[in-house]
Amino acid sequence: MSIPTLDTFQVVGDPSRRKMLMLLSADSLTINSLADNFAMSRPAVSKHIKILHNAGFISIQDIGRERYCTLKKDGFEKLQAWISHFDEFWTSKLKKLETLLNNKLPN
Repeated sequence: MSIPTLDTFQVVGDPSRRKMLMLLSADSLTINSLADNFAMSRPAVSKHIKILHNAGFISIQDIGRERYCTLKKDGFEKLQAWISHFDEFWTSKLKKLETLLNNKLPN
């Protein structure tokens, strides 16, 4: 089964994957524990996990017979970089507006 290559926003655009990330923000979970939270087949859960793993949002570690999923910051850093760009854009625009308003208003 081929896992599609998705960009960061396609990865987090899926509600099931977002829910998986939220669940993993509380603690590392086995793939089976994650799957228990969804009304979908185990292969479907595994596909979502592989997408999250390939995009750098989670790591998978084999411990005994279990495979544990843990959040990883790589995928989130790509999101943060994109959001930061627009934070800086809006901050700059608001500062220009503030300067304009301060120069137009009587003292």
